Amino acid sequence: MLPMTQGSDELDTLVRQRIRALRVAQGWSLEELAVRARISQSTLSRIENGRRRLALDQLVTLARALDTSLDQLVETATDDIVTSPAVDAAHGLMRWPIKAEPGMTVVRQRMTEPPPGNASRMRAHPGREWLVVLSGTAVLLLGDRRLRIETHQAAEFPTMLPHAIGAEGGPCEILGIFDRDARRGHRPGRTKSAEA
Repeated sequence: MLPMTQGSDELDTLVRQRIRALRVAQGWSLEELAVRARISQSTLSRIENGRRRLALDQLVTLARALDTSLDQLVETATDDIVTSPAVDAAHGLMRWPIKAEPGMTVVRQRMTEPPPGNASRMRAHPGREWLVVLSGTAVLLLGDRRLRIETHQAAEFPTMLPHAIGAEGGPCEILGIFDRDARRGHRPGRTKSAEA
């Protein structure tokens, strides 16, 4: 069994169910996944049905073959399905962090203020960002460009360009997606001098 603490039987069962569900979702037979993972079909069958102990080296191999990470394969179920927004009153923001793929961060934001009027308040940092406007109209300042992004429109841009986002004509809600580098550039408390 996996070396786990409390609830290890439940996690063991969950991991086995995930392996099978991921295999079925790909449309693969036991034989196809066994070939991809370079293990025998009988070993894979015993892993899925609980008749073989889960070994770390096999889990790593299976995670790769299933195009997932070991962390995602053995992640414990959490009860934090519904989250309350964090309010950033100083910037007129509400944030709803949402789990995403490794290295990516997805944040739902409610904005009430327009973007800053002066260029010195715009950010620039490594990375790439995407945003989708869920309601209202957002304004994206990108370098010396001013772009209006309306409900259901999206934008994608490299964050090395100075940028700022705000609302126009009332509140707007956006879904922001940040790659790992872009997320580092948006850590709370990050100052302009820290970004330089």
